[in-house]
Amino acid sequence: MIVSAAKSSRSKGSFPKGYWTIWTTVALDLVGFGIVVPILPRYAERFGASGLTVGLLFASFSLAQFLGAPLLGRLSDRIGRKPVIVISLLGTALGSFVTGAAGALWVLFLGRLIDGGSGASLSVAQAAVSDMAEPKDRARLMGLLGAAFGVGFVLGPALGGLASLGGVHVPFFVAGAIALVNAVAAIIRVPETKPVGAPQHRTGRKVRPHAITPVLRQLAFVGFVTTVAFTAFEATFALLGHHRFGFGEKGSAFLFLGVGVVLVIVQGGAYGALVKKFGVHALYVAGVGVIVVGLAALSVATVWAVLAASLLLLSVGQGVASPSITTLVSEYAPLERRGEAMGFQQSATAVGRIAGPPVAGWMFDHVGMWSPYAAASVLCALSFALLLAWGMHHAPAHEPSAAPAH
Repeated sequence: MIVSAAKSSRSKGSFPKGYWTIWTTVALDLVGFGIVVPILPRYAERFGASGLTVGLLFASFSLAQFLGAPLLGRLSDRIGRKPVIVISLLGTALGSFVTGAAGALWVLFLGRLIDGGSGASLSVAQAAVSDMAEPKDRARLMGLLGAAFGVGFVLGPALGGLASLGGVHVPFFVAGAIALVNAVAAIIRVPETKPVGAPQHRTGRKVRPHAITPVLRQLAFVGFVTTVAFTAFEATFALLGHHRFGFGEKGSAFLFLGVGVVLVIVQGGAYGALVKKFGVHALYVAGVGVIVVGLAALSVATVWAVLAASLLLLSVGQGVASPSITTLVSEYAPLERRGEAMGFQQSATAVGRIAGPPVAGWMFDHVGMWSPYAAASVLCALSFALLLAWGMHHAPAHEPSAAPAH
């Protein structure tokens, strides 16, 4: 009955078979991520970490992801999406357990390196959704997949706050347990979506080594710049909230929960309608513009009203921009190299996460609490200008992608 309902749903252009299983896998992975991120900066401070060291801790995850994501993406093109998703979840579990068991700062770095090196579940899941989605439904399905981020930030911080009542190490063990159970569930339930006719390997001279076109390079560059900017917020916001507004781990978790609620509303509901009205290209450029304003407002926020407005703008902008760039990458990527293209994009954002947090942490310590967000706003404004200059706000004359193989 479930299978027949899924087939009927696909015929109506609603949800392809296996979509919600992949969505649930991503959501659970992001719940674990949501548990860790708001707590990690203050957790690291217990080991004597400065703002710069906290930034380096976030960057270590991204350095490992930069090295691992393209390899895992290419591997998913060859052996399939499912086994790579399972590998990634197992790595997340191990990294979380190591972090929770840390008795020294270097062990925290080790845990983040393990987690980052295996962290390709999201990009491979995005490739899987691209495999199964019809072109006309791709943006909507990517938007709903992006809502898994919101679910992670809603449930994750709440679970992290409750788990922290049992001790500062407990949230990381909870995150590891969620990832481990999720890996077992993925083995049982996640479908394989790699196109049946996709070549396993190509060596011809006419094929680009990584199948990365100029447009994909442009998207990767903008993704890198905006990620540098956004990680300034991620890596230092808990410190800003503590020093400027006086809240601790639970306060940070509460605000990240609010961000998650907005992401769920935008990506789970409004995004599909916005795509139909404005198109993915225009929506992506607009999302980056909203992030510019949100970061600028955060840099000067000294009262709760301005803080709330800035976080709302950041959430809406990110909620629109994130699924839009993913959809654009999936549309411009060659069918048989979609996993590699997604891995390349994730690698570009990983470089941004390597560069952004240490610089933001240093600026927070030595320039001023306002400076990471002001600089981030300028970087996003640069990205906004580049997107307009490249004409990215207009859809191309011809459809860039092919329909998925059946």
